[in-house]
Amino acid sequence: MGRYNFAAQRVHQAATRLLEVGRIKAPPPWYNVIGTLPPSERLVRPALGRPNKRKKASRLFQPLQIKYPEDQLREEFYGDHPWELARPRVVLENDGKDYQRYDWSKIEQPGKQLDGESVVQRQQYLMEHGLHPGYPLDKAAAYDQARKEFYEIRHFEDVERRVAKEEALATGAYFGKGPLEIGMELEDKKYEEWKAWAIKESAQLRQASGAAYSGTDNPDAMLLDDGATQAGLDELEPSVPRSKAGQTALGGAVMHP
Repeated sequence: MGRYNFAAQRVHQAATRLLEVGRIKAPPPWYNVIGTLPPSERLVRPALGRPNKRKKASRLFQPLQIKYPEDQLREEFYGDHPWELARPRVVLENDGKDYQRYDWSKIEQPGKQLDGESVVQRQQYLMEHGLHPGYPLDKAAAYDQARKEFYEIRHFEDVERRVAKEEALATGAYFGKGPLEIGMELEDKKYEEWKAWAIKESAQLRQASGAAYSGTDNPDAMLLDDGATQAGLDELEPSVPRSKAGQTALGGAVMHP
């Protein structure tokens, strides 16, 4: 039979023989179906049209692209509010029917945290029903109304957190350093390291330049004016470029000799 295995096409015949000799007591559940509708024996599709002309593949067996009306609303909202994607979200559902318990006539839902999906669903509801029954809003007006409700709740949550922190501090609570404070300390540390390196590099360049003019190779032959060097550093210090990451630049001398 070559490299093809046709055993699967003879499965009904093999089962019939096993029933005749008593190896199996009852026919399998698929026995009658396979006997009525046997598998095809054709291994390849026949060529259509001229043999040398290639036919474009049909889209019949390609998966369909599924689109939902909310997809464009989500793209617009998260395009305007990218940091909302950084907020942790709960995607766990107990029975998979949470959507049936939500009433998007209001943006806040019991048991669901407020996030970008709340704005999308609220906007979709306003586009279909509006603020009053029978008066649906257009896309832009529904988006503005949903964002307004979203901003009000976010503002209330921020005020609530600040008040809670102030009350905790008033009663003796202690909070560690925040991300911004830690980042500023690391930046200051790197700046001081670069400053010390720049002073040393500038001193070496001045010594090398002085040795070249004086005709001696002894770097100790030139005495540096530390006061003038420090004054030059203080003058050029504010104009030092910084990198995109917010850290001070490393490399190069702070002033020419």
